[in-house]
Amino acid sequence: MDVRGDFLVIGSGIAGLRAALALADAGDVVVLTKADPAESNTGYAQGGIAAALGPDDSVALHARDTMAAGDGLCDPAAVDVLVRDGARYVQELCDWGVAFDRAPNGDIAFAREAAHSVRRVLHARDATGREIARALWARVAAHPRIRVCDDALVTSLIVRDGGCVGVTFADREGAVRVADAHATLLATGGAGQVFRETTNPAVATGDGIAMAYRAGARVRDLEFVQFHPTVMNVAGAPRFLLSEALRGEGARLVNAEGEAFVSRYDPDGDLAPRDRVSRAMVREAQRTGAPVYLSVQHLSPAFIHERFPTIAQACRAAGLDLARDLIPVSPAAHYMMGGVATDLFGQTSLPGLFAAGEVACTGVHGANRLASNSLLEGLVFGARAAAAMVDGREVSVWPEPPCVSAPAARTLGADEAVPDDAGVRDLMWRQVGLLRDAEGLQSAVSTLERWEAASQQRLARTVQVEPAVRRTANLLMVGLLMARAALRRQESRGGHFRTDFPAHDDVHWKRHVAETATLP
Repeated sequence: MDVRGDFLVIGSGIAGLRAALALADAGDVVVLTKADPAESNTGYAQGGIAAALGPDDSVALHARDTMAAGDGLCDPAAVDVLVRDGARYVQELCDWGVAFDRAPNGDIAFAREAAHSVRRVLHARDATGREIARALWARVAAHPRIRVCDDALVTSLIVRDGGCVGVTFADREGAVRVADAHATLLATGGAGQVFRETTNPAVATGDGIAMAYRAGARVRDLEFVQFHPTVMNVAGAPRFLLSEALRGEGARLVNAEGEAFVSRYDPDGDLAPRDRVSRAMVREAQRTGAPVYLSVQHLSPAFIHERFPTIAQACRAAGLDLARDLIPVSPAAHYMMGGVATDLFGQTSLPGLFAAGEVACTGVHGANRLASNSLLEGLVFGARAAAAMVDGREVSVWPEPPCVSAPAARTLGADEAVPDDAGVRDLMWRQVGLLRDAEGLQSAVSTLERWEAASQQRLARTVQVEPAVRRTANLLMVGLLMARAALRRQESRGGHFRTDFPAHDDVHWKRHVAETATLP
């Protein structure tokens, strides 16, 4: 059955839920989510949500830390919006019943994470995202003007007269349906599944970016991918994120001899920004020829198990004791700083289409996201996008930061087999991963262009919507956009590191790179 609403929200993470609650005060809202409504990156967010609410903090200090982590590419206006509105919206979460951890005197217990100059991270043990999602879902479920459709795989945006007027989607029986709305919000999350090694859930396949690009919306900064340094790496066990909050509480990265090593490569040591810690780990593993580990052996076991119960359980399932054992770790793809280009109200370059959360690129993260600003981004810009959708704003020609446009994609007449997801993810990890160079990137672009063209031919021949075929097509599209962007940027900055261009080049590359598809 086709569905209609005043507003359409694609995705059920923090950005989509916060937007839906704001939109429902002005009209009927339809939320489409492709899997279990609770299966999003929000629910996997362990560490917390940053906000300048502590007695020794300020929005100016939070902005300074965010800008420093962004390595010269943050949009100052976007950062100002994030930190100023963020404090207000996080306080709203407290008022809505989110059970953040408290000190014995009842005050909020703030944690510290890498690149934060003070303790400003609110947390609910090590399952903060899950707790925030619980509170938001309770309000969404109780609202009579919000309709949630799960098992709804959105396949394309509907563009009419130059604007987005809805989407097509496949329902749980595989039938193709239409959802119409006056305004549509992409809140589909990130694309960690593009890489073989990732902290992201299976649903993070870059659908929103791929659909927006195919519909003619501008995308930006896709070369900037954050690789989280501390992901459990035990043979036979799932990759599992070990929150940065562990290092904030005193955990150390050590080599096989038990020696702390990060300060050998970075003056900020274990609490340096994530990209720098990840590269330090790779260098140490190359130097010693052995794995690296996360250790909390010098801390109280009771405190560790109480503060990090989810992580402790994951370690137990892998045969390890978080408090007493050295936990083998290595980096994995974690978060995208780039995405669908938007202004400060979530407007994309396509009329009627908005985006918020990890799928969007406001410029707030620059080249590298400050820890625990991700949930904050979804909260703030989900609410702001909703306000703009209600206002019915016309698409603005928003002031772009210094920006160059990328060349259009080549159209190839490919006639070869399309790889499975594992083949795409393996290529991306090897050639577009933590350390990049021209030879690997050019090879990746050439291969991905052939595969993507073949994938589009396969889609054109497909009568029914096959989720696996659609997922592979989106992985290929986003992977190709990432690889092309990484090849263009001939410098190293934030999450983007080129071994053949290891230094900053502010003269040529202190700018954003945007790309828009050439439509038939």
